[in-house]
Amino acid sequence: MAKPAADVTEAELAVLQFLWQANVATMRQVMEALYPAGGASAYATVQKLLERLEGKGLVERTRTDGLLRFHPLVSRDDLIARRLRRVAEQLCDGSLAPLLSHLVRADQLTARERAELRKLLADLTDEDRSPPHRPGAKP
Repeated sequence: MAKPAADVTEAELAVLQFLWQANVATMRQVMEALYPAGGASAYATVQKLLERLEGKGLVERTRTDGLLRFHPLVSRDDLIARRLRRVAEQLCDGSLAPLLSHLVRADQLTARERAELRKLLADLTDEDRSPPHRPGAKP
């Protein structure tokens, strides 16, 4: 099982959000997106943020054509799942049900969001009803 990554700060999350959109970016591209005024301190800040994210195993650097390029190793969905799991462990004895129930009840969901949730639950229910696949058996 993969070791859960350390949580990310708001500044690190901003870098990840940019990388999720860009997929791959140089340090300068990240800096220009997050700190448009630029400057040496902004460059040093972005460099430190990328180093921290790399240390946490969330970002990887590669050198292409003499430039360092960074890309995310974790998807937005994976980070959401990790954070929700951590909150569930801290507040709900590891159970996601109370956390999810609260999220659904506390927020005003749109009709579209409710329909998406119903479909997700129906799909999961259908998976639960499917007979388990036996090795050697034809699907």
